[in-house]
Amino acid sequence: MKTNSGYVIFMAVVAAIGGILFGYDTAVISGTISSVTGQFSLDTLQQGWYVGCALIGSIIGVLFAGTLSDTIGRKKTMLIAATLFCLSAVFCAASADFMQLVCFRIIGGVGIGIVSIVSPIYISEVSPADRRGTMVSLYQLAVTIGFLAAYLVNFWIQDSAQGADYSSGLWSHLMKDEMWRGMLGSMTVPAVLYFIVIFFIPESPRWLIVKAKGDRAIVTLKRIYSDAGTAEMQLEETRKSIAGETKSEWKALLQPGIMKAVIIGSAIAILGQFMGVNAVLYYGPEIFSEAGLSSGDSMFSQVLVGAVNMLTTIIAVFIIDKVGRKQLIYWGVSGMILSLVMIGMYFIFGEAWGLGNGFLLAFFLFYVFCCAISISAVVFVLLSEMYPNSVRGRAMSVAGLALWVGTYLIGQLTPWLLENLTPGGTFFLFAVMCIPYILIMWKAVPETTGKTLEEIEEYWKK
Repeated sequence: MKTNSGYVIFMAVVAAIGGILFGYDTAVISGTISSVTGQFSLDTLQQGWYVGCALIGSIIGVLFAGTLSDTIGRKKTMLIAATLFCLSAVFCAASADFMQLVCFRIIGGVGIGIVSIVSPIYISEVSPADRRGTMVSLYQLAVTIGFLAAYLVNFWIQDSAQGADYSSGLWSHLMKDEMWRGMLGSMTVPAVLYFIVIFFIPESPRWLIVKAKGDRAIVTLKRIYSDAGTAEMQLEETRKSIAGETKSEWKALLQPGIMKAVIIGSAIAILGQFMGVNAVLYYGPEIFSEAGLSSGDSMFSQVLVGAVNMLTTIIAVFIIDKVGRKQLIYWGVSGMILSLVMIGMYFIFGEAWGLGNGFLLAFFLFYVFCCAISISAVVFVLLSEMYPNSVRGRAMSVAGLALWVGTYLIGQLTPWLLENLTPGGTFFLFAVMCIPYILIMWKAVPETTGKTLEEIEEYWKK
């Protein structure tokens, strides 16, 4: 099946920019925790609320994302998300008190929740079956680029602020006196870029077909596929798959096969958050400081975490359609268990055994490598391709809700876990939570590599 690769990649990259904003907004918080905590005199629970409030917004976002994307289209929904990111970045930097900061972080979180649903769906729907894993993985790669960009900006602002003599009072206020404002406000640049480039991509052809707008869909399909015959065949295949289906309503998710897919998708989405990845991404500098690193060294170590995360995701992009989704999970999660256990051993026995900070950093980076090449690379690919055309937005919203509830709980509870279970106990807990995840992937999830969305839909209906 010949395709116009350049056009497909262009559409996927534009949609994936939403992932950069997802990653940036999620990770930029790590560099601001200590300064915001000090300025507003936050206790442990308030600190967790500062980190977790955006995740409340994400939960709200995923609740509406499916309905929005199924009703007004994928493209318009992405525009809404871009607008929310812009508003959040500007007003977080200008917040007068902690309450305002929390409110605008929640608005940004709504944008995260929306884009985490609609961007993978859009990429999945415009990608040929044999390249869908690679194309959707571009979204996860964009997320890791956002992580690394946020870490680098945080590191640069903190490093520049030391000894810098800014002449402008406002610039000094943003970039030195209260540098967390500059860190949070820096997201304005990618947010505006995302808003602009969305206008240069078409609406999803599968959404157009579901809405009986085949004349518009065939125009895009002919640009995706190199010959008109293949485009017409895809149009008819999609029409056939939705023939006789109920309209895209929530009650359609209760159909036996679809319900099973939604439950399985929700299970892997929420369990993936209890395996430590977001604790590392949100609280990395605090964890490194707990191990005895200086503030500068801990921030630089977090930059290394972001770099390994991004580079490993690049590898995953190239191998996910060759190795397969499930094989990546088996090997990656096994490595995560090993690294989490070793990190836990460091915090409990490191001093007695003479283990240095290099030991901790090595297994931190190995953990990030294993996570990035497995669950992080696979989860959005699976969720974007598991569900039927007519209910894909709503079904993915349910799974996305589970994902963000888990993310919120981890963001809120990690300071408490580190304080009460100790870092060693916390990482042992994360290792234990990897076991049910790998069992569900083994027993309940089919291999979807190389199958069309319509073939995967037929599997669940059976």
